[in-house]
Amino acid sequence: MRSGQRITDELAGYITRVEELAYELRISEVMTRDVKTVTPDMQMVQVLELFRKARISGAPVVVEGRLVGIISIEDLIRCLRGGDVAAPASDYMSTQVITVKAFHPVVEALKLFAQTRVGRLPVVDESGALVGIITKGDITRGLLRALQSDYQEEEVRRYRASHLFEDIVSDRTSLILRYTIKPRDFAHGGAASSHIKRALLRLGANPQIARRCGIAAYEAEMNLIIHTTNGGVIQVEIEPHLITMRAVDDGPGIEDIELAMRPGYSTAPEEIRELGFGAGMGLTNIQRCVDQMVLESTPGKGTRLEMKIFLQHEEALKDCHYNQEKKT
Repeated sequence: MRSGQRITDELAGYITRVEELAYELRISEVMTRDVKTVTPDMQMVQVLELFRKARISGAPVVVEGRLVGIISIEDLIRCLRGGDVAAPASDYMSTQVITVKAFHPVVEALKLFAQTRVGRLPVVDESGALVGIITKGDITRGLLRALQSDYQEEEVRRYRASHLFEDIVSDRTSLILRYTIKPRDFAHGGAASSHIKRALLRLGANPQIARRCGIAAYEAEMNLIIHTTNGGVIQVEIEPHLITMRAVDDGPGIEDIELAMRPGYSTAPEEIRELGFGAGMGLTNIQRCVDQMVLESTPGKGTRLEMKIFLQHEEALKDCHYNQEKKT
């Protein structure tokens, strides 16, 4: 992403997990805490020995814990060219030190690296005391650790979810998810359908099935938000070979279901349309995503929408399927 480019909703969808982590991780989480330091009166030959033993290319210069400068391999090369190895570090160190705060997000260090082209940044606490040092290598290692932790946590979540049905003996095993949808709650519009899609993926559903359920549930969810008086409920029943989703509300109902099924038809009021919602009821979209759809509505009483997706043998939620087969 180019620097200064405005982040639109569309672009936000392409932000990678690494970019997210750069904003989530704090510098204190990735920095090196065991900092090798020098003092201003240390001879350059001693600095050279420190760099060699510690295998570093730069170090902060401190006096009683306070940062007073920084010295790098470039400074050391200048000194060696002049044969001035007995000179104190204070003769070659840079006193214009760029620092970062330990509590800043990693992205702030990345910005400074890009702007200044320095190889390392001393890290200070709120009082200005040196608490660490950070390099691009520290950031790379920190991001990799975080990604690995992300992956392991997701694997554990998926494992736990996909083994929910193990050791459960019954004639018919199913998992029911239930979501209460409030009217006009646009701030949370799409949250339930997103949870449903994620749950299915963790249960082992293939991505295409999860996507179809997610789209159908989203349209049903938005209809509850836009068109109902008191909101409603979305219930999802997950079985080995069948996913059933139901959206139920208590009003105001649909006057003409045949008309409502037409693409683009909507009874959403103007104020809702001005918010960018309600251009259609999405029923044809739902119909395209599910294998069976039953819509029942009584004006003044409410609406009940039932959507079913039948899973083929190779699409069946494997552990549920396994348990069912064990019992037969």
